[in-house]
Amino acid sequence: MNKLQALPSVTMFAVLAMLSACGAGEPAPAADANEGMAASETPARAAADNVIPTDSGDLIVQPIHHGSLMLAWNGTNILIDPAPAPGSDSQDPVAEYTAMDAPNLILVTDIHGDHMNADILAAVSANATVVAPQAVADQLPEAVRSKTQVLANGETTTVAGVAIEAVPMYNISPDRLQYHEKGRGNGYVLTMGGKRIYVAGDTEDIPEMRALQNIDAAFLPMNLPYTMTPEQSADAVREFRPAVVFRRSAWKP
Repeated sequence: MNKLQALPSVTMFAVLAMLSACGAGEPAPAADANEGMAASETPARAAADNVIPTDSGDLIVQPIHHGSLMLAWNGTNILIDPAPAPGSDSQDPVAEYTAMDAPNLILVTDIHGDHMNADILAAVSANATVVAPQAVADQLPEAVRSKTQVLANGETTTVAGVAIEAVPMYNISPDRLQYHEKGRGNGYVLTMGGKRIYVAGDTEDIPEMRALQNIDAAFLPMNLPYTMTPEQSADAVREFRPAVVFRRSAWKP
């Protein structure tokens, strides 16, 4: 069995496929992974096998835990926010990630320990390009920093055929402003095989999220008190209308 296939199944993301009319017509059945989500959220169904078809082959979505996941597409493994599982003090996080297929591209959203771990990055980045905001690059050992492309909000690059746009991620609620300041971290919009994939990072339903267009799949946080309530997340989704949503559960770091 491929190492990627051997990773855990969806546990920390609720998987939603949004109705094309955002609530019009008959509601799709709710997936088991959606248990515990607010009743006000948009009706949903499970995304089949975590596979998103693209013009250049299937994009396979493999959650790892919390904000960490792997995307496999067209021979490229894209690792996002490699970090230890929350509450897993006895687990060797480096061994967990080195047991997986080696990434070709690593995206890091922010400096917090549930999204960035320098030891893991050093262990898995031998043949990978790292893309990260400046605040993350400043905390990396030189061996990793030397292969890191720094992107600020609004900047773009292309790595291994994947077009990458860094987009803002930050808090806007007065009681959460201390967690994620505007301009420090990155969300990312990835374009591959004609599909646009949005990885939000730790953010609330900011205007920049609501202004996104033509998003085929979105990975959104729902982790209080640090990010969004279920109601905020659902309201943002109704605004920018992604085709499929993967919503991180409230598993606090």
